[in-house]
Amino acid sequence: MTTDPVLTLAQWLSPAFPVGAFTYSHGLEAAFQAGWISDGASLSDWLRDLVAFGSGQADARFVAAAWHSNLPAEEIDAIARAFAASAERLLEAEAQGRAFAQVVGAVWGGDLAGLSYPVALGHAAAREGLPLDLTLRMFLQAFLSNLVSAAQRLGPIGQTEAQAIIRDLAPLCAQTAEAAMDGDLSQVNSAAFLSDIAAMRHETQYSRIFRS
Repeated sequence: MTTDPVLTLAQWLSPAFPVGAFTYSHGLEAAFQAGWISDGASLSDWLRDLVAFGSGQADARFVAAAWHSNLPAEEIDAIARAFAASAERLLEAEAQGRAFAQVVGAVWGGDLAGLSYPVALGHAAAREGLPLDLTLRMFLQAFLSNLVSAAQRLGPIGQTEAQAIIRDLAPLCAQTAEAAMDGDLSQVNSAAFLSDIAAMRHETQYSRIFRS
């Protein structure tokens, strides 16, 4: 492998890439306020469930389905949107997808308009010839990294502890990526219910710093 695929994915999934990921907590803000997450250990457990059973593994399947083009893009996107458990989760997927499509279209070319974030990423990776296994692993690590960064602003999670959480969950990212490789949407599921409830509760939370 040349360095090109690695560097392209590192750029797309970097915090510097302008998709606005720093503005979303994926329900973490409500979970901290409710006391469901209070320290590094409870955050790690929460994120582990998200990647193994919740939106992390579901979105990985949408990335893979788009990469394989198993179905028309609009159909994959409709299923991805249906799996958004709340209005804010849908906003998150739509807004990040729109921002990603605009920048990738302007710099790399191609039209990804109208696609939610995981579907847009999968299509863009396939068009650029980026390997799916690497795309999925780096996508899941970026997903975790964004949420850990949000958690640092919400609770007593230090930088060293935050990095240890990301490192410790790296094998799970690899396992989840491998399971999602076929992009079979008949196997898509999500069972991290408390995370979904937190996302719903955030919609009516009075004082907040994140959009989701």
